[in-house]
Amino acid sequence: MVLKDKKTNITFHSGLRTIGGTLIEIAYEDSRIFFDFGSEYNPALPEQPETLQQLLDAKLVTYVEHIFDPAIELTGYKQESENPFVNTAVFVSHVHLDHTKIINYLDPAIPCYTLEGTKSLLNTLNINNDFLFPRVNPVDGKNTRDIVGVDHNEIVSVGSIQVKVMPIDHDAYGACGLLIQTPDMTIAYTGDLRIHGYRPEDTFAFCEASKHCDMLIIEGVSVSFQEIDSEVGEKGDLNEPALMKRLQTLVQENPDKQMTFNYYIANVERIMQLIETCPRTVVLDAYSAYVVKQATGFDAFYYQLDDINYNLEGDKQIAFETLLQDTTRFFWQLETNAIKYIDKMQSGGIYVHSNAQPLGEFDPAYQPFIDNFAAHNIEFVLASCSGHAHPRDLISVIDMIEPKVLVPIHSFRPEKLYNNFGEVFLPEKGQTI
Repeated sequence: MVLKDKKTNITFHSGLRTIGGTLIEIAYEDSRIFFDFGSEYNPALPEQPETLQQLLDAKLVTYVEHIFDPAIELTGYKQESENPFVNTAVFVSHVHLDHTKIINYLDPAIPCYTLEGTKSLLNTLNINNDFLFPRVNPVDGKNTRDIVGVDHNEIVSVGSIQVKVMPIDHDAYGACGLLIQTPDMTIAYTGDLRIHGYRPEDTFAFCEASKHCDMLIIEGVSVSFQEIDSEVGEKGDLNEPALMKRLQTLVQENPDKQMTFNYYIANVERIMQLIETCPRTVVLDAYSAYVVKQATGFDAFYYQLDDINYNLEGDKQIAFETLLQDTTRFFWQLETNAIKYIDKMQSGGIYVHSNAQPLGEFDPAYQPFIDNFAAHNIEFVLASCSGHAHPRDLISVIDMIEPKVLVPIHSFRPEKLYNNFGEVFLPEKGQTI
């Protein structure tokens, strides 16, 4: 490798040949940082893990010394050595659970940094204590551990390591990439990124700042399923504006049908665009309306089936019975509680699935989910736009940065990515270089 005789150590703990659970450590002498702090996901497990012990035993999380909350008692895992690190910090690139799910298991003494938008959204999404894995014995009454929110392009010093936290284009509100400087290396970590969303200029700025870096650690989700020369847009819509135009057309062409949808709640920008452009009145469930309110200050129309006080505006509430009966005026969100009432929905209606749960064919719940709509004569429409760069766009990002060493991760087929300006390194899980 061209980067020999460096004092910087990089350990690839997990998240390499899979989508999710990225945990990478960069250390220099007595200082080290980690990114991210989520878990891998295996929908085929007979029971989903609910504790750190279960996650470790299922190999969905990697055990690393001196980073987990010491209040958590673990069987079969122990500290083998004294902690040699004076300075430690964790950085989170965005709110998606495969990058954040276990941050409440992080040692409370270790600071966790992210952009202010992600910090706010994480606290909002976890208001009911069911988004992240729960804290162990919290004494402050908070559902989410302390997170340090930073401004766009702010530089955080962790001992001898400096980290510039830069906004990035992704389908999660507040996403960032990291530009990491140790005394002898510059390392760029993309997080999850794209250039076909609402903020491509952020991705381009990150590429410019990372140009000629020693190492580029890049996600490769799209090449898990497509070849580099695949037709752009053959998996979902080409870009977010194209998706929005298709939704507008779908609503306009079906004036007499009941129309519902669901989306991934962290995609605040998409739902705001839908609210602004849809020919019908868009109505969210109360929890989603609360998230939008906290992120943007906007008061959306909503219905409520739970009994939680989200402090929403009363004049924005639509009775659920009205949504069921008035089939032509609304485009409303069919969330988990509402889908229980599918028997009362209009036969011949349309449901739009927009990057919502369940996410796809790899999830055993996906086909039964689709079959339920067919059984009630409701058309299932898949309307998605990936939060991940198209294959050719990934190569464009690499070409813009021109790294000495490319490390593709977060992909079932990372070997598909190549580097026209230097080497490619495919690490093994747990490997330190």
